[in-house]
Amino acid sequence: MPLELVTVPCLADNYAFLLHSAETGETALVDAPEAAPILQVLKTRGWSLSEIWLTHHHWDHVDGLAELRDVTAASVTGAAADAGRLPPLSRSVTGGGQFSFAGHSVCVMDVPGHTLGHIAYHVPAAKAVFTGDSLMALGCGRLFEGTPEQMWASLARLAALPEDTRVCSGHEYTLANAAFALSIDAANPDLQARAKQTEAMRANRHPTVPSLLSLELATNPFLRASDPAIRSALGMEHAPDSEVFAEIRRQKDAF
Repeated sequence: MPLELVTVPCLADNYAFLLHSAETGETALVDAPEAAPILQVLKTRGWSLSEIWLTHHHWDHVDGLAELRDVTAASVTGAAADAGRLPPLSRSVTGGGQFSFAGHSVCVMDVPGHTLGHIAYHVPAAKAVFTGDSLMALGCGRLFEGTPEQMWASLARLAALPEDTRVCSGHEYTLANAAFALSIDAANPDLQARAKQTEAMRANRHPTVPSLLSLELATNPFLRASDPAIRSALGMEHAPDSEVFAEIRRQKDAF
């Protein structure tokens, strides 16, 4: 039976994700911005929370954890490299490793850049990758701790996943990201169409997350550092991809 994925809006613009197996009854949560909306979805659906997977240590991804663990006794998984900054972990994982959820493999990916200990969880059976604040819808996270080279390498690893993978990122930033993307890739018809669709979705308060990786590859400027049109717009036709990415990130920070 397929795994069911539910997007849970939290705080002002965060997302958490529930992954449920009807076959085993197990439910995993990815990130815990706040407890109340997550507990409400669990109650409405009659699900019991089994596991919590953390992508990184920032408060808006972990603040609901203590209450959730008190209520559900769920186990907690996070990066071994960041164990000192995360809440207490039941299971520490490293990039390149795997663990099992409801009989399905969960592949752990190192994706430093936003933070040094940031990880992502790829679940092939669900056609989903949980990216936190690394790869985002039409964007990527700010480089609070890592270097542009680290983030570019992280995004390249994520970009190599199957194109029908759903990218489950941690925030509703797509409308603002679209405005920036158009500033450096205005002639991209796929981006133009996505920007219009995003406006319509947000006008109706619909989440724009998750998104398909194929759509990110076609429209997300942070994955498109090799695109000739973007390079030309930036005057960086002959620069390495990582330098083009760094300039895109610099411009977005000042946008």
